[in-house]
Amino acid sequence: MRSTGPLEVTVDNLRPQIDSICYGAITATRAVLPAMLAAGTGSLLYTTGASSVTPAPVFVTAGMAGAALRKWALTLNGTLAGTGVYAGHVAIGTWIAGTPGAPDGTPLAQPDDIARLYWDLHTRRQPADHTSPPEPRCRRAQAG
Repeated sequence: MRSTGPLEVTVDNLRPQIDSICYGAITATRAVLPAMLAAGTGSLLYTTGASSVTPAPVFVTAGMAGAALRKWALTLNGTLAGTGVYAGHVAIGTWIAGTPGAPDGTPLAQPDDIARLYWDLHTRRQPADHTSPPEPRCRRAQAG
């Protein structure tokens, strides 16, 4: 899927983003949530790009779909209060080390740091919204 600029957004190029980002998360949640509620425990962690929180002119359709997912995840977390089930949202606003295509000089988040973030969200169950990965070991992308 290709993300577009704000003047190029159409129903046809937004729909695949909504289908993938929102409907996929909703479908997966509906498959596991009943068992989590019955058990009285569980974590639902949703991930989007940072454009779901901070507008970016090159990721408009992905940001629109991600913003919808973020809104739903935060609302879901509030609704689940007191059930033992936590819903959290993470907006990753940097390239992840090892992912092809990072422009030279771009800060890179380390996969272990991101995994630690998810573990912390699962165990602490807060905050419901996290908008950037931890960056203690960020490195810059290099050519080659």
